[in-house]
Amino acid sequence: MAIKRDPTLLESFIPVLFLIILLSFNVGIFGDAALDGSNQIVLILSAGVGAIVAIRLGYRWDEIQDGIVRSISSAMTSLLILLLIGSLAGTWLLSGIVPAMIYYGLQILNPTIFLFAACVVCAIVSVATGSSWTTAATVGIALIGIGKALGISEGMVAGAILSGAYFGDKMSPLSDTTNLAPAMAGTDLFTHIRYMAITTVPSISIALTIFLVLGFTNETSASVVDTQAILTAIDDKFYISGWLFIVPVVVVVLIVRRMPAIPALLIGTLLGSAFALFFQPDLVAEVGEGFTASGMFIGTMKSLYGDISIATSNDMVNELLSSGGMAGMLGTIWLILSAMIFGGVMESSGMLKRIAKALISLVNSTGALITATVGTCVFFNVTASDQYLAIVVPGRMYADIYKRKGLAPENLSRTLEDSGTVTSVLIPWNTCGAYHSSVLGVSTLVYAPFCFFNIISPFMSILVGYLGYKIKKLNPAK
Repeated sequence: MAIKRDPTLLESFIPVLFLIILLSFNVGIFGDAALDGSNQIVLILSAGVGAIVAIRLGYRWDEIQDGIVRSISSAMTSLLILLLIGSLAGTWLLSGIVPAMIYYGLQILNPTIFLFAACVVCAIVSVATGSSWTTAATVGIALIGIGKALGISEGMVAGAILSGAYFGDKMSPLSDTTNLAPAMAGTDLFTHIRYMAITTVPSISIALTIFLVLGFTNETSASVVDTQAILTAIDDKFYISGWLFIVPVVVVVLIVRRMPAIPALLIGTLLGSAFALFFQPDLVAEVGEGFTASGMFIGTMKSLYGDISIATSNDMVNELLSSGGMAGMLGTIWLILSAMIFGGVMESSGMLKRIAKALISLVNSTGALITATVGTCVFFNVTASDQYLAIVVPGRMYADIYKRKGLAPENLSRTLEDSGTVTSVLIPWNTCGAYHSSVLGVSTLVYAPFCFFNIISPFMSILVGYLGYKIKKLNPAK
C-alpha cells in the first residue's frame, strides 16, 4: 500500500498550469464556440493530470473518485435549478410573459438611462428575493430583450443586470451566500451586512456612475421607427395584458417568503404553462401543430423541454422570441459537471489546500492578509468552479489567522463576499458564470468586462484593507 504524502507547491500547480495553458489555447482557437464542448474536454483532461499527480502522491483511485462525487453532489441543486430555469424560460415565452415585459419595457425605458435603470431594477429584485439567479432568469431575460431592441450592446446590458443582481445577492438577508459568509467567519448576519456596506455601497455607486456615463455617450442603433415596429410585431402575435405579470409576481413573493428555489421555480413553470393555454391558445396550437387536445399538449411540452421559435413579421423580434427549454441547458450542465470533476480532484488530493497555504505564508500585514483572502477566493472560483467552495474553504482557512492578527470576524466575512460571491460570475466554467451565460444568452467573456460592480468589489476590499479604514479590531477584553 502506497504511503500518502502532502503535495509540494510545484506539484499542486501542475494541473492548474495545464488547465490555464490549454484553456487559453483552446479559447484562442475556438473563440466563443469553446463552450460548445472543447472547454469541457480541457477541464476533464486537466482533472486527469491532477489524478495522475494524486496517484503519485499515494492516493488510490477510489479516494479520488469519492472526491469527484462529493464535488458533483455539491452542485446538484444548481443543476436542478438550471433544468427548471430552461423550462421556465420556455413557458414564459410561449405564455407571453417575457414578450409583455419587453413590450411594456420598451415604452417605459429610455436608451440613455437604460443601463442605469437595468442595474437598479435588478438590485431591487435581488435584494427582495436574495437570489441573483432568480433575478437573471426573470427580469434579466426581459431586460436583455429590451436592450437588444433598443440597439444596446448585449455585453453592456448583461453587465448591468449582473452588477445589480450581485449587489442584491450580497446585501439581502435572504441570500444563501450572505448567510454562509458570516457563518464561516464567526459573526452574525446583520453585523456582516452593516459592515459589508462599507465596500459594497461605494462599489455599486461607481458602477452606476459608469453605466450612466455609458448611457449618455453610447450611440444606439435603434430608432423610434424600429421600436414601434417591434411593439407592433409583438402585439400582432401575442395577447399582451398586465394579467401576465401575475406569474413573475407569484414567483418573487414565494421566494421572498423563503420558499426554496426549486419548488418556487417549478410553480412558476407550471403557471407559465397554464397561462400559455389560457392567454395564447393559438400560439400553443402553432407550436404543437394542431388545435386539438394532442396538439395543445405537444405545444406545451415542447416549451418545457425543447426548442421553440415564435415567427413574427420582424426579424429582431424573431431573434428575441426563441427558447431551448430544458434541453437548452444541457450544454451548461455538461460544463459544470466537467468543472466539478476538476475541482473534486484538486480538493480531495490536498492540492488546493497546499496552494492556499502558500498564499497565507506571504501575509505580513492587515492589507496583505485581506489581499491574500481575496486572491484565495478568486483562485477557488477558478479552480473549484463553485462560489460556495470559494467562501467555505477560505473562510475555514483564514478564521484563526484573522483572530491571531486581532481582527474581528466581520473583516473576513466581508472580504469573502467581496471576492468569493461576486467574482464567480466572471469565470466561464464556474457554476455561476456558466449559468448566467446560458440564461441570458450572452457569453461570459462578452459580459465580464461590463460587470463593473463585480470587478470593483474585490479591489475595494483590498483598498480598505491597506488604508485601514473601518478595519474592526477584536475587543481585548473578550
